[in-house]
Amino acid sequence: MIVANFLVVPVVVGQATPALPDSPSVNQSQSGPSSPKQSDRQHEPSKNHIFWIIPNYRSDENPADIKPLRPREKMKVAIDDSFDPSAFLVAGVFAGLSRVQNQYPSFGTGALGFGKYYAGAFADQAVGNFMTEALFPIALHQDPRYFVKGAGGFWKRTGYAISREVITRGDDGRNHFNTSELAGNAVAAGISNLYYPAADRSLGNTANKWGQQVGLDTFFNVTKEFWPDVRHKLFKQPAAATGTSANPVGKP
Repeated sequence: MIVANFLVVPVVVGQATPALPDSPSVNQSQSGPSSPKQSDRQHEPSKNHIFWIIPNYRSDENPADIKPLRPREKMKVAIDDSFDPSAFLVAGVFAGLSRVQNQYPSFGTGALGFGKYYAGAFADQAVGNFMTEALFPIALHQDPRYFVKGAGGFWKRTGYAISREVITRGDDGRNHFNTSELAGNAVAAGISNLYYPAADRSLGNTANKWGQQVGLDTFFNVTKEFWPDVRHKLFKQPAAATGTSANPVGKP
């Protein structure tokens, strides 16, 4: 399967301003406690990782003044998501799940077989990231980031997070159909046929990989939306505040 692009430095505090429908949250930073203990800082969860593990470089909790990413910045998002140390662990988890399900019997068993599963999972992860976060967004002038909404009830925010799988922000500040995510994952699924066993190269298997990736990305959009709230509840870190941006995501 293709691993989701996943997709966090504490001390931010939100200052609420009126929110527009589907507009991302405003999260303006202030200085934290005057003298926090070093041991406490070491245990604080990072904004760039959900629960210290899942790479979260695509999530933006501070879109008060959103500026389009330059091509090299989009490429950096893909590189960070693909080669963050935790990405190697995530690839191992998905490789293990595929091995337990025996998805590719021709890979064999034992250490060598697991190595093939791991290489495939890591390649899926990297190729998917570069397609959906760099190459397609650069070519189509779309923003690969997920902008945290932070406003409204649970179901409204969940619906917003799910909708970001098919709606994204363009570099022009307007809503675009999320071709980068949907077509990018389709291309990545097709490319995976180059390094998976020939016996598993079929239209059905390729479509299944694409569907799994889209489903995972949708799930992780929801986790990115509520991760600031989890940090606030469990670790007493400021949650993302509601507000407007210079060019809100909800702009038609």
